Amino acid sequence: MFTGIIEATGTITALTPKGADISVTVDSGKLDLADVKLGDSIATNGVCLTVVALTGKGYVADLSLETIKRTAFADYKAGQVVNLEKAMLPTTRFGGHMVSGHVDAVAEVIERHQTGRAIEFWVKAPAHLAKYISEKGSVAVDGISLTVNEINGDEFKLTIVPHTALETTMDAFKPGRKINLEVDVIARYLERLMLGDKAADKKSQVTMDLLARTGFLG
Repeated sequence: MFTGIIEATGTITALTPKGADISVTVDSGKLDLADVKLGDSIATNGVCLTVVALTGKGYVADLSLETIKRTAFADYKAGQVVNLEKAMLPTTRFGGHMVSGHVDAVAEVIERHQTGRAIEFWVKAPAHLAKYISEKGSVAVDGISLTVNEINGDEFKLTIVPHTALETTMDAFKPGRKINLEVDVIARYLERLMLGDKAADKKSQVTMDLLARTGFLG
């Protein structure tokens, strides 16, 4: 589990094919790895990755086909700058929101505007995720815990203060950029709970889609 509060940015130095999977090597920059051991989790652009090796300058993790399919890692190359966050501890200050590191899908930045010292982004989410995104609710974008400030269908607006832009990769975001999107984990759990015993029914997804179309799910 993570909070979406980025601790550092790092750089992908290698993406190495390993059979059907990929091994990724990350230079972790100023992220303190003194307390990291093999098997620990580090959110890398919002994707929960398991450390399989420590290099002295960073770490190595494996990417499954599912991860490649669901995330923007499919487009990453060596040199890609990524947001980093170590898994939270019981004593961690909960400054963001509950982030699982399990990316739902890839979204796209469609607009960027400067508003005073802040930057406003409009992001287009996959249509099937729109029901989980609410005004003043939380989303994780490339692992960053952010507040949704406005919604228009499957598009939503984010307002980024200078500190967030400086300490994350968001200052480099431009229209057309593909980003990892994780919706609020509580919204996903509530949807499933609403099914009750019908959750075991293979037709349950049809039921949820009907509720969404009728506006019951927002």
